[in-house]
Amino acid sequence: MSSAPRPVVASLLLVVPALWLGLVLALSFIETPLKFLAPGMTLPVALGIGRLVFTAANIAGVVLLVTITALALVPPRRGRGVLAVVGGLWVVLIVQILVIRPPLNARSDLVIAGIDPGPSSLHTVYAAADGLVVMLLVVLIVLGIRSARVDRDSSATPR
Repeated sequence: MSSAPRPVVASLLLVVPALWLGLVLALSFIETPLKFLAPGMTLPVALGIGRLVFTAANIAGVVLLVTITALALVPPRRGRGVLAVVGGLWVVLIVQILVIRPPLNARSDLVIAGIDPGPSSLHTVYAAADGLVVMLLVVLIVLGIRSARVDRDSSATPR
């Protein structure tokens, strides 16, 4: 295999996680809380919007994580640390989509129907999972920077 794809793969292993990081930060930690403060915004409307936004964000997360996974497996394969972080991202995303989101959707259905389901910590759990995604993405970006430096340094060394 030629060495031409290496810089492209290394660059994409920085750009794609950074893109996902920006998405999570913007939607989960900026848009979501602000939406509930908007004048005239009702709780049912805010929950309906949130449901659409988080469905789209989950789809984008899966697409970005599939891309990251493929990039991490392109030769030369990245170290175990990168693969462990990618695996951790898969676990968190699967838990968010299959474990946390269904009961959140059921609760929002009740609220939208005018029923008060009572207090729940599900939103906090989802936000904590997003916080974990943020931390894992930052670690992945740092590992990508280190890997890019090693690739650059090894290509600058005369052979």
